[in-house]
Amino acid sequence: MTQTTERKVDAGLREGVMSGPELAAQAIANIAPSAVIAFTAASIFLGAGNGTMFAFVLATIVILCVGYIVSMFARRHASAGSLYTYVSKGLGPTGAFAAGVALLIGSWGIAAGSLGGAVSYASDLLQIFGISSASSTGWLIALAVIIGGLATFFTIRGIRISARVSLVLELVSVFIILVLLIAALVWLGPDAWDPAQFTFDGVPFQGVAAGMVLGILGFVGFSSADALGREARNPHTAIPRAIMWSAVVVGVLYVFAAYTQIAVLGDALGEVASPLQAINDRIGMPGWFAPVLVFGVAASFFAVVVAPLNVVGRIVYVMGKEGVVPERFGRTHETHLTPHRVLLIAGPAAIVLDVILLLAGTHPMDIVVWVDTYGTYGYMVAYSLVAIAGVVYTTRAGIPNRMVWLCAVVAVAAMVYVFIANVFPVPAFPINVIPYLFAATMLLAFIRFWWIKANRPEVLDRVGNTDTAMMSGVG
Repeated sequence: MTQTTERKVDAGLREGVMSGPELAAQAIANIAPSAVIAFTAASIFLGAGNGTMFAFVLATIVILCVGYIVSMFARRHASAGSLYTYVSKGLGPTGAFAAGVALLIGSWGIAAGSLGGAVSYASDLLQIFGISSASSTGWLIALAVIIGGLATFFTIRGIRISARVSLVLELVSVFIILVLLIAALVWLGPDAWDPAQFTFDGVPFQGVAAGMVLGILGFVGFSSADALGREARNPHTAIPRAIMWSAVVVGVLYVFAAYTQIAVLGDALGEVASPLQAINDRIGMPGWFAPVLVFGVAASFFAVVVAPLNVVGRIVYVMGKEGVVPERFGRTHETHLTPHRVLLIAGPAAIVLDVILLLAGTHPMDIVVWVDTYGTYGYMVAYSLVAIAGVVYTTRAGIPNRMVWLCAVVAVAAMVYVFIANVFPVPAFPINVIPYLFAATMLLAFIRFWWIKANRPEVLDRVGNTDTAMMSGVG
């Protein structure tokens, strides 16, 4: 590397150092709470009724258990490898590879699925402004290309700019929704107090348990800040805080939003197509607020396209450094210091998938459900593996781990239940085939692992050993 390039690298690294709030922004943007609020509470209400709030509380507890174990690793190991690196500390190369591939599936799946949500709400916004043809296939494809292209551009341009874009968009979106929800409670007056939601009378336990499944799915990607060990300031402290606080803040937001939607809409919550727009109409918000609300949800979906792509880039970057994937992916852009090579594959691949589904006549919100479900299986496997690895790692190292054990049992049991609840009873097509698509993807990835094990066994010794000090520069 020349001295000029070294100076560029050093300057770029200093510019790319992220603060705690920016790390939290990455985590919150990956969750996309505004997008979840827009339709998840209504889905949970169909089975849980007034127990919807409890379903979100239980889901938050499960996610905090996962976050506790991830934070335990993050305090000791700063890396861009995220759960891939952490699992290696307890379960070795095989477990690490499984976690890494599962997390890649999860992150890319959520990005590609959320692109459909961004397209859907962008189309709605254009229709509000009088472009009636914005719902046509041609318009939807154009929006997918434009929005997906912008997301890819921001991730390549730099983690700091992409995190700031995600932060601004998600804050704007959350603010808009909070304005609506608070205005709704004010509109209700004394009726805003709904004691029925704080009792278990008439609350179906099975419905709450099933609702907890959707609640957990609403948090997937919350630990994404742990993939930014390279770019974080004081990563051993900042990353654990960002992970835990983002989960707490989003959990509180979900509970408040669920309570308010039920208080305002009552039984109608399970019947309306768009609960937030239904609340907007019921309380008589000004005419200009509807497009602002739709823009907010669209912005949230866009933020969750950007954030997971950042995670995909950094995990593949570490795998490239270690030789698990071709080593050209273990290099960064000379100016922006981002893993541009994999981003130039992952971003366009998400666009292509959405375009294919749109050409097949799929509604953009169905893309969200189908592709996000595929990605969610990846997160479930990765979270379960890191929980098990946490127990093995702390036991082997002689670290007091009673809390780790408790959190691991809760996390793994919850993930197993989530899987069973999404497979049995067998759902309708195409949701019923998605678990098998996920399993097939994992199997295809392991062909690469078995080849490395047979032909380049020395690579396995490097798995999980790439820390931040080894990731500076373009190489």
